[in-house]
Amino acid sequence: MSSFDDRERAEEARYAMDQQSQMRVTARRNKLLGLWAAGLMGVTEAEAYAKSVVVADLEEAGDGDVIRKVLADLSAAGVTRTEAQIKEELARLLPVAREEIARDSKG
Repeated sequence: MSSFDDRERAEEARYAMDQQSQMRVTARRNKLLGLWAAGLMGVTEAEAYAKSVVVADLEEAGDGDVIRKVLADLSAAGVTRTEAQIKEELARLLPVAREEIARDSKG
């Protein structure tokens, strides 16, 4: 029975690590999106803006909160982008974020 318990604990630990890793990747992707949007808007405090995009993701599950924030901010700055274009940018940035997180964790 202890072998089964050990396997179960190992699976739970791996699941927790996978979830934590996914959260880091999502946060990095959202930061990259914020930096992209800040560049389009000419924001001088790009890092601070990118952080606000990461924080916006805490409002609800999924990407809707981030997309709405960036879309509204771009619109307010007179930058025309569609929701589809922002989703495309999120998709483009996801593998970039994964690579950066993997590189950071290696050393």
